[in-house]
Amino acid sequence: MKLFTIGFTKKSAKEFFGLLKSNSIKKIIDIRLNNSSQLAGFTKGNDLKYFLEVICNIDYEHDMSLAPTQEILDGYKKKIINWDQYEQLFKNLLFTRNSIDTINFKTKRDYDYLCLLCSELSPKNCHRRLVAEYIKENNPSLSIEIIHL
Repeated sequence: MKLFTIGFTKKSAKEFFGLLKSNSIKKIIDIRLNNSSQLAGFTKGNDLKYFLEVICNIDYEHDMSLAPTQEILDGYKKKIINWDQYEQLFKNLLFTRNSIDTINFKTKRDYDYLCLLCSELSPKNCHRRLVAEYIKENNPSLSIEIIHL
């Protein structure tokens, strides 16, 4: 089972939608806290939903239950906490929210060709990597392969 992640920063619309199409993505789950920022460009909320449907025939869902809190995000961006602290706080948040039950219910545990969307260029210091790893760790029977686009 292939679970994808993608960030849109520094990607043109052509590159972004091309990656999704060429990897046969079936559904995007947008896990950004805020998907309506002016900085989001072509990935702004309802616009993205429209583009995904028309250009790629891909379903879209915005799921803030898989996003960090504003407090955790601000703490990291303002350098009040480092990445290791952010990662621990975010993992605790996923556990506290019982996120695995929510996402398993919503997806019916079908993660094949599902793609988690966030803004960061690299998955290294992005919560989309943490969410993908969380899904994999909590579904060991599914043999999930994580692919970062």
